[in-house]
Amino acid sequence: MIDNILHPRIIENKDWATLIFVLSFATIAFTKSVFENRFADFTKLIYSDKYNNIYKDGSHLKSGFTIALFLIQIISFSFLIQISLSAFGLASKTDFVLYIQIITFLMYFVLAKFLIEKIIATAFNIDEFIEQFNLQKVIYRTYIGLFLLPINAVLFYYDDLSSNIPLFILGLILIINTLIYFVSIKNYQSLIFSKFFYFILYLCALEIAPYYFMYYWFTKRIV
Repeated sequence: MIDNILHPRIIENKDWATLIFVLSFATIAFTKSVFENRFADFTKLIYSDKYNNIYKDGSHLKSGFTIALFLIQIISFSFLIQISLSAFGLASKTDFVLYIQIITFLMYFVLAKFLIEKIIATAFNIDEFIEQFNLQKVIYRTYIGLFLLPINAVLFYYDDLSSNIPLFILGLILIINTLIYFVSIKNYQSLIFSKFFYFILYLCALEIAPYYFMYYWFTKRIV
């Protein structure tokens, strides 16, 4: 008589991720329908400066279009972080609680950084420069997050993901962000050189130090 050995089948719950992806794509579709012309100019950002020239005023940082796509950016980067952790064997990509922790941390980090920047800008009397500089960064990072979302969807449902793929994506994002800084500095060089000392303080305190401490904390936690 043959004994049947039953092995428990572990079924990972991905329903929460499916719901978030569907809501994210629905938000993009809704934003496209409400801001049709603006969205069309935004998608051409990679080869055209039309969007930057039209919406370069700092007041657009708080518009419904920017806020909606900013949320997509946060969702997209949160998925990338969790997928990367999973690829390195540090977490499960289907862990909903972990995703909530990541997206909450990112949201608080970005908002806290934004508020501190506003305080420093007011103290140094560089409000106009900081608003325009931040708008430029938000535009390009949102653009990255928008195109990263479908890639995340594919990677999330793909099993046995190699760690090289998240590494390549993270490296590419780092390179693009570095280029964004150079483009922003070039576009606002007259403002930067007129407030050069304050810009160096801003760069060290709010653009280098936070990411360095995040990297230091993360590597210490892994070790």
